[in-house]
Amino acid sequence: MSREIVAGVDGSPESLAAADWAAREALHRGLPLRLAHAWRWEPLDLPLAQDPEEQQRAAYALLREAEATIAARHPGLALTAEVLPETPVAALLGTQDRAEMLVIGSRGHGAVTGFLLGSYGQQVIAAATRPVVAVRSRDDEAAEPSSGYVLVGQLGSPEDSTAALGFAFATAAARGVAVRAVRAWSLPPLYAYSPASMRLADEAGGLVPYEEKALGEALAPWRERYPDVPVTEHVELGSAGQVLLSASGGAQLLVVGRRAKRGAVGPRIGSVAHAALHLAPCPVAITPQG
Repeated sequence: MSREIVAGVDGSPESLAAADWAAREALHRGLPLRLAHAWRWEPLDLPLAQDPEEQQRAAYALLREAEATIAARHPGLALTAEVLPETPVAALLGTQDRAEMLVIGSRGHGAVTGFLLGSYGQQVIAAATRPVVAVRSRDDEAAEPSSGYVLVGQLGSPEDSTAALGFAFATAAARGVAVRAVRAWSLPPLYAYSPASMRLADEAGGLVPYEEKALGEALAPWRERYPDVPVTEHVELGSAGQVLLSASGGAQLLVVGRRAKRGAVGPRIGSVAHAALHLAPCPVAITPQG
């Protein structure tokens, strides 16, 4: 089945910015773009909100307006739009069988502000089987640097970051920019050292060379697959979230992996992904791992 990029729209500035970013990415990749607006009528305790036909007309009008705006900004783009009679989470997740990625709006920085769809955004990210890109309203065409790089975090073993690295290299290749791969590491407590781990570190010449070797091994297959993509490697002592954010100043996109976990108040996406989504100065792609 041919792939497409799917962007969720709801009439807000954040969703329009997400659709605009998705349109540019679709042109970079030579893919069609589908705009999706979730709408399902449910009776509310508001007299003016009881007419399902009027609500449906409003939903289609909203989508047509977004479609016209994106079509005018990006001539030549293969563009379709649809109203989905479901909740936002179910609607977006239901498009994954044909989606290269899902793109949603994000309200911006800060620990309190959430995604465009409130808790829906986090639910989509936690449950998605495809990469999800979060875009703020200020991440418009003028704000995206013409140069720069795709920043990707490499954590754990090569298998742990396959999805993030693959998405980062594919994006960089489509945009004609470099990949900057970052691996953060920390000193484990003394009880965490084992004879095996110390032997591997000694063979590599120390802890820093050991981490550099691990990053190089994770990147090797992607360098081979994308030989024309320039790559820079960066290994730094510190927390993964802080190290990635410190390297994100010139990034066009930050890519991180996630393993979804269930918490007492709903799905959790991990501390690194959480920090990137709320604090990175550029759009953030979250890729599911395993």
